[in-house]
Amino acid sequence: MTCDTRFVHGDGDALDAMILAGGKGTRLRSVVDDRPKPMAQVAGRPFVEWLLAMLYDQGTRRVVLCTGHLADHVEAYFGDGRRWNMELCYSRDPFPLGTGGAVRRGLDHVRGDRFLVLNGDSYCRFDRGALLRTHMRTGAAATLWLVGADDCRRYGSVRIGPEGAVESFAEKSSDFGTGLVNAGIYLIERRAAETIPTGRAVSLENDVFPALIGRGLFAVVGESPFTDIGTPESYADAEEFIAAEGRRW
Repeated sequence: MTCDTRFVHGDGDALDAMILAGGKGTRLRSVVDDRPKPMAQVAGRPFVEWLLAMLYDQGTRRVVLCTGHLADHVEAYFGDGRRWNMELCYSRDPFPLGTGGAVRRGLDHVRGDRFLVLNGDSYCRFDRGALLRTHMRTGAAATLWLVGADDCRRYGSVRIGPEGAVESFAEKSSDFGTGLVNAGIYLIERRAAETIPTGRAVSLENDVFPALIGRGLFAVVGESPFTDIGTPESYADAEEFIAAEGRRW
């Protein structure tokens, strides 16, 4: 299923989004053995549906779902998106392409000069306007949404300068520590995404973003809490977190 890309507009209201929804969920096998990880049931809905609700709340009406593992499950459930008053289309990875490779493959479905990207297994309320303003003010190639965390061990941490430029990424560690973590929400310029190699696995987090340090990688620090479904423990926590969030809609 393809989207109509004839209308190309660069303003914030027309920002398209991608959701990376092809994860296998190896650590969640007992929960998602029969479906992709982003389709895991959380608070009565597939996790991806909560991300769509958040995007809709921010004004996004057009989303590319980047699928891979058990892609038919995603496409059969969401269809063309009319149930959610959105336009949905799909970019299916023929083999695991990583987060960067999935973005590169999905680029043909995206309108405009820049677009949002959301990881399909994490959730954090963000301010699209603040992200866009920082992105445009700095002339960024990519802008990340970060949040503070009391324990960065599972995620690694991000260090930024006083003007929001990303200075470094710290690897995941067994050492307890506070810091800023990547919330899995990005605003990326098309020109930056076009430099991602095609036909092979590429990671946004490990390959693309580190290569952009000093070349237009910026960040905004948000205050909303962050959750993910990466492990059985965090999946259980996400159930309560998302149930509370769901009362907003």
